[in-house]
Amino acid sequence: MRFFNLRKKFAKPNGCAYIRICNRLAAQVKLNKMRRDIFQAIADPTRRAIITLIALHAMTPNAIANNFNITRQSVSKHLRILTECELVKQEHQGREIYYSLEIQKMKEIDKWIAQFRKIWETQFNQLDNVLATLKKQKK
Repeated sequence: MRFFNLRKKFAKPNGCAYIRICNRLAAQVKLNKMRRDIFQAIADPTRRAIITLIALHAMTPNAIANNFNITRQSVSKHLRILTECELVKQEHQGREIYYSLEIQKMKEIDKWIAQFRKIWETQFNQLDNVLATLKKQKK
C-alpha cells in the first residue's frame, strides 16, 4: 500500500527514490519466494499445529482460529505461508474457504526424514546389541 502512495509522490521513473522503492519491492518478492520452502514452513510450531488440525478434515480459517489463542489475521498469515509452500490447499464451498492437507507435499517431508530414520534404526540396533552383550556378561 505504501509503495503506491510513494510512487505517486515520486512519479519520475528515473528518480533515485523510485529506483529505491522498486529495489525494496523486489527484495520483498525475493523474501516471499524464500518463504516457500516447506521445511521453513513446518519449523513454526503454530503451523505444525495447524497441519495437525486439518490432517483429519478440512477446516475454515475461523474454525482453525478457534483452536488457538491468536488472532484470525495471524492464522490467515500462517495459512498463506502453508498455501505458498503447497502444504495445504484451498477449496471454495459457497462463501467459505476450506483448507485441507496436501498429502503429496507431506510425502516429500517423509521421504527426506526417511533417510535419517534408517541411520537412527541402525544406531538403535547397534545399541541393543551392545546392551544385550553387557547383560550376558553380567550373568
